[in-house]
Amino acid sequence: DQDATLPSISVNGTMLHSETFGNPNNSMVVFLHGGPGADYRNGLNVKQLADNGYFVVFYDQRGAGLSKRHDKNSYSLQLILDDLNAVIEHYKTAPNQKVFLFGHSWGGMLATAFINKNPNKITGAILAEAGGLKWGETKEYLEKTKKIELFSEATNDVLYLDQFLTGTKKQHEVLDYKSAIQSSFSYAGGNVEGIEASSPFWRYGAVSLISLTEVAEKDNFDFTTNLNQFQKNVLILFSENNKAFGSSYAQKQANYFPVHQIIRIDDTGHEMIYFKWNSVYPKVLTYLNSL
Repeated sequence: DQDATLPSISVNGTMLHSETFGNPNNSMVVFLHGGPGADYRNGLNVKQLADNGYFVVFYDQRGAGLSKRHDKNSYSLQLILDDLNAVIEHYKTAPNQKVFLFGHSWGGMLATAFINKNPNKITGAILAEAGGLKWGETKEYLEKTKKIELFSEATNDVLYLDQFLTGTKKQHEVLDYKSAIQSSFSYAGGNVEGIEASSPFWRYGAVSLISLTEVAEKDNFDFTTNLNQFQKNVLILFSENNKAFGSSYAQKQANYFPVHQIIRIDDTGHEMIYFKWNSVYPKVLTYLNSL
């Protein structure tokens, strides 16, 4: 909201960094990035689908990436779902236009939550290692992936920052910077999720992450209550090297959907869309074309 040269849209009372690729009249694929608080920069490989006749939509979620920042107390899961609905309606060119959701990590959770409330609005969904579809499952996954090794370099980086860099919940610049440094936990050597290295991002949204995590725990969410009404095929992707996910966790998530397909992406970890897109792409394209 401070740089008019950035592509953006104003919807649902906020300004979202957003860009699209392909013919707006084609079937729409909305990419939902991870986090909460990350951005879509490391998912831009998905724009290749525009070469195959799809209209691909990217947006940084509320308070994340290059989108407008908001106060911590303003967040709710319903608000984030309303943002997604507003993005779809903003770009939709016809009532019968097909809409697919492609969610990675937290984005897969968001996609599922939207389908759970709006099963008739979505044509299909790709879920790439969604963190969890119920709060209990998400908490279990986080406990597996976010273990702190006291004397590791990543831990040292975070604790060193806290010695001199503090910020209130309204000082987004400071908190976002700290969050970016802390992200080194995710790709430190030997990480559980099998992430090869750092991937590009614009700017972390620390307040978005903090607030939505607190809301999730308070609400004890369950995004599966109405999934039996969704009769379209859902593609579940998981990676070979993510030790916290695996085939059993993928199957657990798939079982919530009446129609589903599970595919493993070999020789990569949680950030498969960035590091192993050449393997992900043909699987995704085959799935989309089938619907």
